[in-house]
Amino acid sequence: MKYGGLKMKKILKNIAVLFLITTIVLAVAGCSNKGTLKMGTNAEFPPFEFVEGGKFAGIDVELAEEIAKELGMKLKIENMAFESLIDAVSSGKVDFVAAGMTIRPDREENADFTMTYYNAIQTIIIKEDNSNIETKDDLEGKRIGVQTGTTGQYLAEEIKDAEVGKYNNGLEAVMDLKNGKIDAVIIDNFPAKTYADKNPELKLIEGQFEEEQYAMAVKKGNTELLEKINNALQKLIDNGTYQKIVDKYSK
Repeated sequence: MKYGGLKMKKILKNIAVLFLITTIVLAVAGCSNKGTLKMGTNAEFPPFEFVEGGKFAGIDVELAEEIAKELGMKLKIENMAFESLIDAVSSGKVDFVAAGMTIRPDREENADFTMTYYNAIQTIIIKEDNSNIETKDDLEGKRIGVQTGTTGQYLAEEIKDAEVGKYNNGLEAVMDLKNGKIDAVIIDNFPAKTYADKNPELKLIEGQFEEEQYAMAVKKGNTELLEKINNALQKLIDNGTYQKIVDKYSK
């Protein structure tokens, strides 16, 4: 009986050790395989998203990184053409979109949007020595550059007799403006200011269009992820993280 008792204690001890090892292994595996949150963006829209030193940067990028942290997930960024983003989130290629995207009825048909986090307004960029364009009305019959699929494109197409040139990104449009191939560019105010600051031969015409709101997009009906992102975003706003990120790129 004594021998049998010692043998049973040894067996129980070995089982306890094995259980402890298994628990540790599972914990480590859980940490190394945490879920991935896939973000779709168009990294050609400074200061909201761009590539610098081979890495993604910008307001939306840093916000998304903080949101992923709040959700205990790892952020993965998928870079693509702006006009492909809604289709990408609708098809499940990405989990959400953060790309300085304005809420529009046509986009709401195919995606659900989070709370708004930035108020923007379209701005006109022209050459500094251009005295013929002072308001949006002066754009009638002019050559206007826009980024494909953006609010700027929709507004430009509403201008009478305007010749609208579509570009992959704002920078391409700005380059053609500088080279005299187009008369103006319509783009969101923050990127417009960024381009003007780097190109003193350009100037801005502001206050010509209605204010719009940026939000992040998820697949239509994905209320669980929508709620999680909203909660995380609200926390970042409340604790000051959001404003610190915006201020960082406003300098």
